[in-house]
Amino acid sequence: MVGVREPDRLGQTTLADGRRLGWAEWGPEDGVPVMLCPGAATSRWLGFGTDVVGELRVRLMSVDRPGLGASDPAPGRTLLDFASDVERLAAARGLTGLRAVGFSQGAPFALACAAAGVVSAMALVSGGDELANPIFGESLVPDVRRLVDAVAADPVAAEASFAGFGSAQVMWDMVTGMSGAADREVYTSPDFARAYRRALDEGFAQGPSGYARDTVLAMSRWPFDPAEIAVPVDLWYGGQDTSPVHSPDFGESLARRIPGAVRHFLPEAGGAVLWTHAGEILRTLLAR
Repeated sequence: MVGVREPDRLGQTTLADGRRLGWAEWGPEDGVPVMLCPGAATSRWLGFGTDVVGELRVRLMSVDRPGLGASDPAPGRTLLDFASDVERLAAARGLTGLRAVGFSQGAPFALACAAAGVVSAMALVSGGDELANPIFGESLVPDVRRLVDAVAADPVAAEASFAGFGSAQVMWDMVTGMSGAADREVYTSPDFARAYRRALDEGFAQGPSGYARDTVLAMSRWPFDPAEIAVPVDLWYGGQDTSPVHSPDFGESLARRIPGAVRHFLPEAGGAVLWTHAGEILRTLLAR
């Protein structure tokens, strides 16, 4: 499977409060900086488009969210706290003109960076929408509706519950189990599966608390208004994406809520569009 080779560079950056953020990079160090906000419980080890970052002159950086992989925990953190972390990380590493890509559960984190003006453009790919927003009403599948309601009723108890069943194996089984045939072909191909499972193992290296916090944030109302996002945003969805936790309407309503957003709907693609259409996604992002 293309685009999933090992990182060119690995590191940690210490923030002003002493916490460390772990990151991985692919591509030329003098390339255009593009930050990946990975999917659920996935660490910095899994990149995308790593076969094209050289020719596109992209410096792709995947960042572990607090409590996952090589990043120190930050109990009680919010989506906007992550945006502040990224702002400090970019300043510390001299990353100017930073762009972002948010995949799956990483999408709200990338959107928070866009809302805070920390990035100059972003791509949301198979993105998790604001599932707790009343606009979705009964369009959520019953299991997801129950999770959203549980978080709204008691976020502390919900976070403890998510931590109770979160593990690398559970995540692997969940993702492959909810995927359609097109995505399972990608996810279970030997090279991809090896890279993905390694990223999940490292994502849970500190235990399940980082994943649990991420999931509470993903199932809650967002602390920013998408209508106030002032940077270019492209949304990418595949018509064969069967995940019930991405977007019930494949990003249609979200595209309307973000000023000037452009929605790319690829009927033949699945949720793995980040990897199957990496070059197209990156080229469009660079053109912004």
